[in-house]
Amino acid sequence: MNESKSINISVIISGLDEEYQNNIITGINDCARSKGINVSYFAAFGGMLDSKRFDIGEYSIYGLANYDFFDAVIFMNNTICDVDVKNRVLNDIRNSGKPALVFDCDEYPEMYNISIDNTSAMREIVRHVIRKHGAKTVNYISGPMSNPEARARLQAFREIMAENGLPVEESRIYYGEFRSCDGRFAIEKFEQSGLPLPDAFICANDAMALTAMSSLEKLGYSIPGDVIVTGFDNTYSARNNCPALTSVSRPLYEAGRKACEILEKAVNGDKPDLTFSLEASPVFTESCGCCSGSHADLLDYKKRAYARIENNSADIYKLNILAARLAESEEPQDNMNVISDFISELDCDHFALCLTSDWMDDFSGGDPEHSLSGGMTAPLIIHHGEVSSREYFSGREMFPDNIEAHGSINYFLPLHFRENVLGYYIMTGSDFPISSLHCHTFTMNVSNSIENIRKLMHLNKAMAELNRLYVIDPLCGIYNRNGFMNIVNDLFNECSDKNIKVMLTFIDMDGLKFINDNFGHNEGDFAIQRLADVIRECCRKDSVCARFGGDEFVIFDRDVSEGDAGAMERRFNAKIDSLNQMVNKPYTISASLGSITVTAGEDTTLYGIIKSADEKMYDIKRKKKTSRAGSGL
Repeated sequence: MNESKSINISVIISGLDEEYQNNIITGINDCARSKGINVSYFAAFGGMLDSKRFDIGEYSIYGLANYDFFDAVIFMNNTICDVDVKNRVLNDIRNSGKPALVFDCDEYPEMYNISIDNTSAMREIVRHVIRKHGAKTVNYISGPMSNPEARARLQAFREIMAENGLPVEESRIYYGEFRSCDGRFAIEKFEQSGLPLPDAFICANDAMALTAMSSLEKLGYSIPGDVIVTGFDNTYSARNNCPALTSVSRPLYEAGRKACEILEKAVNGDKPDLTFSLEASPVFTESCGCCSGSHADLLDYKKRAYARIENNSADIYKLNILAARLAESEEPQDNMNVISDFISELDCDHFALCLTSDWMDDFSGGDPEHSLSGGMTAPLIIHHGEVSSREYFSGREMFPDNIEAHGSINYFLPLHFRENVLGYYIMTGSDFPISSLHCHTFTMNVSNSIENIRKLMHLNKAMAELNRLYVIDPLCGIYNRNGFMNIVNDLFNECSDKNIKVMLTFIDMDGLKFINDNFGHNEGDFAIQRLADVIRECCRKDSVCARFGGDEFVIFDRDVSEGDAGAMERRFNAKIDSLNQMVNKPYTISASLGSITVTAGEDTTLYGIIKSADEKMYDIKRKKKTSRAGSGL
């Protein structure tokens, strides 16, 4: 990234597609653009798929953030459910010494804290449900106890229940993770418990409340006729649900803007207050039995709902094409071309796909937390439509290339297969990560396609090795019988079609049994290997030689003349003599060979000339034995 006087802020976050995060992000981005501040989001989708192995890969993106590059940090710790991950990030931020800001968390007194009063508004909601609507038995759907907001809201619930003399039954409390699916899980658990239907379900956020309402309605319950449901956040979906959800309105957009303003002042040397408070207020509406108000934003809701459906359909169509084309890709470059085509359909100033430099290797069980800080490669970079790549860069650079550094909004998202880290991608100048319902789907499609390419390349490599083992003699390193026949069959047929003269030389080692019996099989193997070396040295560049059996070898030559057989024998004998002088063994390495030269045609077969050469070789071998009386071999 270009050096600039612009302030650089990093944001550590999980769940970009949740409305709570989205509202804060929008506030941060609007403020940053107006002030020329660069913001980089290191974003995971942790806890979304109930898979610990998947979450390990997701959270690897936090290890990429190089705080030396940034002037300040926004730590959205309340979006990260994993306590260990949260603590690791916290330690990294503290060690950086950079100004840092959190939301609704007074556990880190050295950090700026923008707090929205959680307890007062929750108390009013619970008090309203009890006193206004007469609720006696109340279930509570909580966020995670690792989250200070969740703890504060649950404590407010307990206090008002006690204030009104109502018992809090632990069996009626469900501890979720603030995810939409937790509302459904809570109702499923309640159904299985056999407990009587409560008068109300108080939920710690709207996301859980909305899915709880939907699940209750599927079970045949009317809201609020049979049971009251309340939420917290007063999200757009909650306001426009049917029935509209009683909730707590929080100024999240304002909190995002204020976060950016506070850190700008801190970086510039000002001393803003460490704590800044915003007020929340209850919104009593249809899901508790109160009137809904004027529905002033109904027309806006219809417009936005239609636009969202239209955008959703368009994204699904593009993602289906992406998935189909990625499934057809068998080479890394094919993969990059498909992804490039997809990115060109988005309103995106800059895109970079970055992979670990060893992404094609077998995973060695390294630490996912530090997998992105080493060597990286960027096989795909798109800058204002111009496509390029970068062979190598350090993960500590984060960006593989230089981009405009004035009011840029960058999203870093992880690429991984389960806990195995593949890399990450960067989107700059695009709202796709926060405006589309399918950013996570896109990310998983890209990750899975890269992993499929990696596996396919390893499979091809393994198959090539198996093929090599099938056709190569492991002792001598030349073709075995299978390899020889596979290759020479085609060559011989080609020669037959063109009536080309060929030569087949059959070689049989002399005295291998004598060497094995008197000097051991290791020496026998040594002799076979050295004989194979001699045969290889005697061959022309286009010859095909092979170990045909235990001590038998063959050589196939084409485009030969009548004198080539004699020349082959002289070359062979000279090299054998030289070999014996060099190795100086107590035995002599020798062999008998017979060569057949024929014009390949319809009346010749490969098997036939191999047999003829074999017979000629054995005839020579018999004559040699007769003439070598007392040789010991």
